[in-house]
Amino acid sequence: MTLRLALAASTALLLSPVPALAQSAPAPAPTLSKPTAQPAQSEHDKLFALFDDADARDLELNPLSRLFRGDEENAGRLGDLLTDSSFLASRTDIKLNLALLAQIDRAQLSETDQLAYDVFRYTQERNLEGYSDEIRALTEVRPLNHFFGLHTFYPTFASGTGVAPFKTMANYEDNLTRHDDYIAFIDRAIAKFRQGMKSGVVETKLTVGIMVTQLDTQLAQPIGESQYMGPTKTFPESFSDADKARLTAAYDAKTRAIYAANTTLRDFLRDEYLPAARDSIGLSQMKGGAKLYARAIEESTTLPLDAETIHQLGLSEVARIKSALEKLQKEVKFKGTLTQFFDYVRTDPKFQPKSREGLTQSFYDIGKLVDTKIGTLFSLVPKSPLEIRPYDPTTEKFEAGGSYQSGSPDGKRPGIFYFNAYDLPSRLTPGNVTLYLHEGSPGHHFQISLAQENEALPAFMRYGGTTAYVEGWALYAETLGKEMGFYKDPWNRYGTLQDEQLRAMRLVVDTGIHAKGWTRDQAIDFMMANSGMTRTEVIAEVDRYIAIPGQALAYKIGALKIQELRGRAQTALGTRFDIKAFHEQVLNTGGLPLTVLEAKIDRWIAAQAAK
Repeated sequence: MTLRLALAASTALLLSPVPALAQSAPAPAPTLSKPTAQPAQSEHDKLFALFDDADARDLELNPLSRLFRGDEENAGRLGDLLTDSSFLASRTDIKLNLALLAQIDRAQLSETDQLAYDVFRYTQERNLEGYSDEIRALTEVRPLNHFFGLHTFYPTFASGTGVAPFKTMANYEDNLTRHDDYIAFIDRAIAKFRQGMKSGVVETKLTVGIMVTQLDTQLAQPIGESQYMGPTKTFPESFSDADKARLTAAYDAKTRAIYAANTTLRDFLRDEYLPAARDSIGLSQMKGGAKLYARAIEESTTLPLDAETIHQLGLSEVARIKSALEKLQKEVKFKGTLTQFFDYVRTDPKFQPKSREGLTQSFYDIGKLVDTKIGTLFSLVPKSPLEIRPYDPTTEKFEAGGSYQSGSPDGKRPGIFYFNAYDLPSRLTPGNVTLYLHEGSPGHHFQISLAQENEALPAFMRYGGTTAYVEGWALYAETLGKEMGFYKDPWNRYGTLQDEQLRAMRLVVDTGIHAKGWTRDQAIDFMMANSGMTRTEVIAEVDRYIAIPGQALAYKIGALKIQELRGRAQTALGTRFDIKAFHEQVLNTGGLPLTVLEAKIDRWIAAQAAK
């Protein structure tokens, strides 16, 4: 039986009363040996047995998560996404996890185990809220948007250059069966969109229009040049000519089936869904959206904050950073207004990369410099290497300025820092240092790699993490460029101030759009007036906030908390403060909720002070 069925059966047996023995003719009494006393299971063992069990059940439902860890079991599946059975099974798992956790005596756990207990409880309780019927009715009927969608993730994943391995015949066959799951998912996504049309919970016309353009771009690619055919261009040498021919034909047929599914999706979105989509862009203007946005704030920040508090904090930070940019303008002796200064950097060719190759080389150079300086700030570094790559040209137009794809826990598959080379004049070089520090080292690459490489952590802490911590750490990592000496160069400092300003503006614009009724143009104008970002960059950012409400709040909120904790430790410990030890404490237990991280650092400060 499957793992799920085995677990369900064993749970049923444990909870059911022992059945009466069937009546029959008396039998001789057996000779019984004295049972061997079993040692009582400790609370620690109970806790970690629960963690292991919960992780196994989750992986059974989510084979993609398994593949991202480098585990190829059940690699021929994407999972039963958007099905009632998958939803109900996940919700049942969460309830089971909380019920079993309640049977463990937290007071008998060590301090480290209590930390794991608290994070698990926090995560499961929040997950259960997300699996309510009310939330499901507001989210599952909007299964795709232009920023988070299987239709944009899957081409690279299946291309032979993504996470999925292509080393064995089984790898190639697994990819073909995953294609079947993708096609089935597209059918279910269309059905979910139709449910939303009936209930009045629909996406914005803006996001739908961009999705149509994304699909048009993919479908314009000839079959033979499609990313889906990529694995057939790099067959292992051990494959016979007959196998290569067979697989090439099979991949061609499956790619055509994917194109047909994507064509159906494109036509549906363009012809049926777009007319029914909403003109408004704010989540609070969608049916049930105000409650959903309040939840998004809590999910993203892991703090008890409301939209107005965040909006005012954002305005304050924008003003502070704008003042620092005005001082830098004087330092470089630019005559004119701050807006003119921004326009100068936006438009002067010396701040624009000359070629894709030149932009790539600039990131290589930054990476080498970071590697020479990282030891002054970190004693704990990942074993996983980091690669630097541009996005694929077929998808780069709608990608972020940069992103990170995690490596495998064993370090065999590298982490990858992707950067965007679309519309080169808009990719201003003063921002390159901070982009690398954020997405690469010591940002996402350090945080994600160190967590998943730490085998002492339970799986949910190795592979999970809150957005406020994950993105807060990456933004905090940008500030370390000062201690590495990068910001002695005023233009690198200009870049980091602009990036910090972006995160501050997000607090204003995200809450403005989703809680205060701002229009898209209003959001764009605010960002253009308060930063040196190009219009291309600003539009991409604003459209992202429209697509994924609340997520953009995590960066600045998380970074401010980590900076606050560092300042608290420096004040309390004085000359005994060790920056390497502080960073190890922040990084060595995965992506904690900020409230849990704060309690952990406070305990560490007290312990250091007592030495």
